[in-house]
Amino acid sequence: MVKIGILGVGTVGESVAKILVDNADVIEARAGKKIVVKSGVVRDLTKERDVDIYLTDNAEEIINDPEIDIVVELMGGVEEPYSLVKKALENGKAVVTANKALLAYHRYELQEIAGDIPLMYEASTAGGIPIIGALRTGLAANHINTIQGIMNGTCNYMLTKMINEGAQYEAILKEAQELGYAEADPTFDVGGFDASHKLLILASIAYGIDAKPEDILIEGIENITQTDVAFAKEFGYEIKLLGIAKNVGEGVELRVHATMIPQESMIAKVDGVMNAVTVVGDRVGETMYYGPGAGGDATASAVIADIVDIVRGNQGPMLGYKKGLESGLKLLPKEQIVTQYYLRLEVDDKSGVLAAITSKLGEFGISIESMLQKPTSDAHIAKLLFTTHKTQESKMQDAIKALETLDVVHGSIAMMRIEK
Repeated sequence: MVKIGILGVGTVGESVAKILVDNADVIEARAGKKIVVKSGVVRDLTKERDVDIYLTDNAEEIINDPEIDIVVELMGGVEEPYSLVKKALENGKAVVTANKALLAYHRYELQEIAGDIPLMYEASTAGGIPIIGALRTGLAANHINTIQGIMNGTCNYMLTKMINEGAQYEAILKEAQELGYAEADPTFDVGGFDASHKLLILASIAYGIDAKPEDILIEGIENITQTDVAFAKEFGYEIKLLGIAKNVGEGVELRVHATMIPQESMIAKVDGVMNAVTVVGDRVGETMYYGPGAGGDATASAVIADIVDIVRGNQGPMLGYKKGLESGLKLLPKEQIVTQYYLRLEVDDKSGVLAAITSKLGEFGISIESMLQKPTSDAHIAKLLFTTHKTQESKMQDAIKALETLDVVHGSIAMMRIEK
């Protein structure tokens, strides 16, 4: 028998305990041993829980219990769970975590502490989608060329509503909050930070890149309007919040932002709260992994898959390689990212304006690929929408600042990146 201790018996923790009881026969058949939850940690012992296990508010009881074989960390946060997971590993206990923030900041320290002790984290990235296992094992023969992921269901739900139903950003954010998809303070989701944590975990497995969220480009969906949606449709694009990791030879681009992608691409068809990750390997080509990215049962499914792997003895090294990934690849500075861009700006509706804008862009070596002009409620002001050919991020940022100084340009300029 294998005994489990759960740090954090919330929505996911309750689902883990229930599934281990309800599906005990099939889980035991697949693991080869009976798996039971011995105890769980909660912050509030007075709150009703739909589980029949011993509960405590003292995490040390589980960390130091010699009968517990595997500690499941579902607390959230960074430093407190890091301290507890560290102690569990030092006590020789295997660990399963669903904590993306913990891994975004401490995955390399934990790998050193764990050594040969299993530390598994499938549920930390894209919920019920087995993307960690795919990268660590299924694609082990491949150099990874690119990863593109819709890894935040809240943003994908909101963008789907904006595109398919013409919803305005503020209205659909309120609806997402009422449905429980978005928190009262939605910044972590809509600002791209949740997706960035997941991207960093995948990039460590694919490229051995040790970066923190502060090191990479992170933007959200807060500034997207129906004007942008209409332009995207007219030119054959969908808008998705993507986490992108890309091997560009001299380094690896890591970035999270709203992105225009061709409507015919596989990932463009992923709507609603669902998540999807596409991976391009140098041998296998493009593969795609699709499913629920959150929710108690979906996340618990991934947690239990890790537990079963540990019981079977199949876990392997934490980040998927037994020696350093000597790829020579480094994180490419944000300023050196190269892609195409979409710009939205309000300008004087008079002759010579387009020439002034193209001339200013030309000073930075930027050329226009496509352009659309739309009227506004002010007869003297027009919306100018255009896409560029590929250029470097630093040049685009400098060009935007220069454009905003022109007398014919009004207000700030909105920008979105394009991936084809």
